Amino acid sequence: MLSVKLNSPFNIDAIVILPEHLHCILTLPIGDDDFSGRWRMIKKTFSKQLPKTEYLSYTRIKRHERRFWEHTIRDEKDYCQHIDYIHYNPVKHGWVNKVIDWPYSSLHLFIKRNIYTKEWGTKNDLNYNFDK
Repeated sequence: MLSVKLNSPFNIDAIVILPEHLHCILTLPIGDDDFSGRWRMIKKTFSKQLPKTEYLSYTRIKRHERRFWEHTIRDEKDYCQHIDYIHYNPVKHGWVNKVIDWPYSSLHLFIKRNIYTKEWGTKNDLNYNFDK
């Protein structure tokens, strides 16, 4: 992603990478709304870095997937709910029982910055209905 960021700047506000998909919030520079271009470049860079055997599997799978889902954040509450959703996703999909146990998540950075606690992720902590 770094090479894409150098040519087409963006900030990753929150991210979780799962075996079959990822979720993230990207912030683009003011006046720039080329999310499609960013994702196209990110996916292209990612696929070129895969070993040849994995790349062939990835390209077969890629034909059947949705490209990406874009949502414009409406306000601070919407932003926080989407960050919660992103960080809770490994539990939602059954990869781990506790959010903190998933290593491929910006949650760990949020914990270091004292935005979340290490215990975050119980149903009582969430301000989003994940069953929707």
